[in-house]
Amino acid sequence: MDPAQDSSKVTIADVAREAGVSKGLVSFALNDRPGVSAETRARILQVAGTLGWTPSLRARSLSSKRSFALGFVIARDPEVLGSDPFFTSFIAGVETVLAPEGLALVLSVVPDASTELATYRTLVTDGRVDGVFLSDLRQDDVRIPYLSELGLPAVTLGRPDQLSPFPSVSIDDTNGIRESVRHLAALGHRRIAHVAGSPAMLHGNRRRAAFTAAMRDAGLGDGQVVETDFSISAGADATRRLLRQDQPPTAIVFANDPMAIAGIGVAQELGVSVPDDLSITGFDDIEFARYVYPALTTVGATPMVWGRAAATTLLGLIRTGSADDIELPAARLIIRGSAAAPTSH
Repeated sequence: MDPAQDSSKVTIADVAREAGVSKGLVSFALNDRPGVSAETRARILQVAGTLGWTPSLRARSLSSKRSFALGFVIARDPEVLGSDPFFTSFIAGVETVLAPEGLALVLSVVPDASTELATYRTLVTDGRVDGVFLSDLRQDDVRIPYLSELGLPAVTLGRPDQLSPFPSVSIDDTNGIRESVRHLAALGHRRIAHVAGSPAMLHGNRRRAAFTAAMRDAGLGDGQVVETDFSISAGADATRRLLRQDQPPTAIVFANDPMAIAGIGVAQELGVSVPDDLSITGFDDIEFARYVYPALTTVGATPMVWGRAAATTLLGLIRTGSADDIELPAARLIIRGSAAAPTSH
């Protein structure tokens, strides 16, 4: 056989013929199974390398009973998901780990929690993934015992509020909210509002609690909070409601960047100047945040770094049966042009 032939067409039969052994022996040697002498294994591996043979993903799956894929099931409205670049950056981070190893990511966007549970069961029944990323943690999250019962390895994005058999990869997002409030208070703001995320999600509750605590520490009371579903439209609606009050806030702390950017647009629509009349801060530091005008003061949550760490942790769990919790550096405030001292109180 010509060694220069297309390696995608090279089969185990070709390797067996060139090495002068059976296909079964080649399979055992290539999958590092016992029953093959060291000399024969070396000859088979040398022939396979010369021919440029590589295993197909399907063949690897059948021989090892692994799918060579990880799963990510997200229970959010697809429109909300599509408008939030956090997940795009997170997935990019995951792919930097999976792609070099020839592994795949199976992504499922589902409408609700019950469909999410059914999707996990289907993934296990069909043998489509070796493990999953668990995001948007909830109070007393039923997914944690459910995945444990299914025997599906997982890594949680954030620390759950319950006992969990799974490793977590987390970041202290409350630090960024506290820094946002402290920065605004130091600029002289006294009426500061928070456009919060969903209270059903742990990180939404954490950020709201951090906002309230920081306001109290600054001697500003609890502050006004408007809850949303993290969507752009909800962020815009919340901004309108806040700015149409008799005494509107002079600063708004948003729970994510897409809502904050929508807030800048709504303020301009209502004739409110940012940052002269209204200061705005966001959360996540998506790439677009630095290119709006004024550039968004926000909290850097490094979703791509989070994705890389989560993928590395999950692969370690699958391969060795255990993995340590990972605590990423705390989210920090990035000061840009959307926050300034109030022109009036």
